[in-house]
Amino acid sequence: MHPFPHRYQVQASATPDGDVPISAPRMPTLQTAPPVEFDGPGDRWSPESLLCAAVADCFVLSFRAVAKASKFEWRALACDVEGTLNRVEGKSFFTHFVVKARLQVPAGIDRERATRLLEKSEQVCLISSSLVAERKVEASIEFV
Repeated sequence: MHPFPHRYQVQASATPDGDVPISAPRMPTLQTAPPVEFDGPGDRWSPESLLCAAVADCFVLSFRAVAKASKFEWRALACDVEGTLNRVEGKSFFTHFVVKARLQVPAGIDRERATRLLEKSEQVCLISSSLVAERKVEASIEFV
């Protein structure tokens, strides 16, 4: 890992109408638009969906690192994130994130240990830790 602080640069540009392309060095450009809830087309990434994607991605990458450090054997992890955007005291912000994690492990793996590692992954996820919203993990373990 590189020494801290880490810095990330992203660019966005727009005209009065149409998509908003976002880009970062060495990465493909994404076309974004408002979500349906804000009268957007609903078929492009939005800031809201990108934030939920960042929570899901960080959770999975955090689990991968936690499992490796713990020498924990696993087969697959699927993660769904539901973010709730609400209006409180005149301000709109995300109030809740629910991470629904489905972990596949080999037969004989300790279910409680797997659950603890999933919970630890949410706690060390730097994206989730940067948010003020309430966070919850709903974990299911499947033996394969």
